[in-house]
Amino acid sequence: MASPPRTAPPEPSRTASALMLLAGVCLVAANMRPAITGLGPLLDQIGADTGMSVSALGLLAAVPLVAWALFSPLAHDLSRRFGQPRVLLCSLLVLLVGTLVRSIPGPVVSLWIGTAIIGIGIAIVNVLMPAVVKREFSGHVPAVTAVYTALLAGLGAVSSGVVVPISHIEVGGDPAGWRFALLVTGGALLPFAIVAWWRAHRGAARTHDRSAAPRGRTGIWRDPIAWLVAGYMGLQASMFYMFVTWLAPLSMSIGRSEVVAGVDVMVYQLFSLAGCLLLPLAVRGGLERWAPALIPSLAVVGVAGLMIAPDGVLVWGSLIGLTGGATLAMSLTLMAQRARDHDTSAALSGMSQSVGYVIAALGPVAFGALHSVTGGWTASLALVLAVLVALTVVGMFAGRDRYVLERR
Repeated sequence: MASPPRTAPPEPSRTASALMLLAGVCLVAANMRPAITGLGPLLDQIGADTGMSVSALGLLAAVPLVAWALFSPLAHDLSRRFGQPRVLLCSLLVLLVGTLVRSIPGPVVSLWIGTAIIGIGIAIVNVLMPAVVKREFSGHVPAVTAVYTALLAGLGAVSSGVVVPISHIEVGGDPAGWRFALLVTGGALLPFAIVAWWRAHRGAARTHDRSAAPRGRTGIWRDPIAWLVAGYMGLQASMFYMFVTWLAPLSMSIGRSEVVAGVDVMVYQLFSLAGCLLLPLAVRGGLERWAPALIPSLAVVGVAGLMIAPDGVLVWGSLIGLTGGATLAMSLTLMAQRARDHDTSAALSGMSQSVGYVIAALGPVAFGALHSVTGGWTASLALVLAVLVALTVVGMFAGRDRYVLERR
């Protein structure tokens, strides 16, 4: 007797598929910063354990930014050849490998290699996420971008706050140490993100791969609108990393303790999360055109406050944090909105993030150099004001409803 024909398992409904994909996006976002933001608070422990100099530790902290600048342009070509879902999944696996290598007990070289691998993995994810949102949530780009950017910022802040206590947990009578802390903060959620992303895309991989087939050169590097988006990305990232690096020393210089200064940095990053979530309110109706130019005004007030009344650092840092989060979300939104399709969005994202993180890497160095030369913070904060003015001007042009690679 012939056996009954096998039937394929029922496909999930559109709503269920969308929710699975949104869950995958959220879990990916939750892993985009903890492996990076957890490093800074542990630099003293790492230096004491490895004998690395302060300069070497500073260079180690800059490795991810350099990797983002170098490898971001590769993401678009990889996604066109192999498909965005598959490349993003492989990037998450690379991130997991880097996290494991960095935490291996042994030679210091594993710390450098692991950090570089982490930077490469995150570089590709950074680029592809705006394109994924453009493709999968085209009618809700600002809202979905705000959610995943908030998760990115929020989990990054949590990592900064818990990584030192985790390193002090006693295991067998001894502190767990910085390697274990980096493993926990950088890798605890990664397996969940990998599984969620694989499940969300396993049935749609072929379709996406075909849609991502090469279609020739895009000329994205010659497009003026692309350079506006890249400029906006770079200027906002420069401002953010200047304060992530130097807000704590600035706070301690006015008499606040090391612990309180660390709380100042935590609050700064938490308000960055709030800025991400509030962005959709700023890109509705008539405000959408002017939002990229208006958002930096909050940070202008905050920086001016630091120059005039530095004792209010917590208030001023909160305003700057709101701007940092909102402008990051705005940058990622522009990468989706200024492209007509997800393929072009990936190209725009790769180009603008490559340029952006070069600028971002220079910002903290220039800020610190001015502080070293002058012995105070006024010149350094004036540099931030100049960056914010430039961000406002670029935002006025980037906010126009135009597309890259459009004949004008």
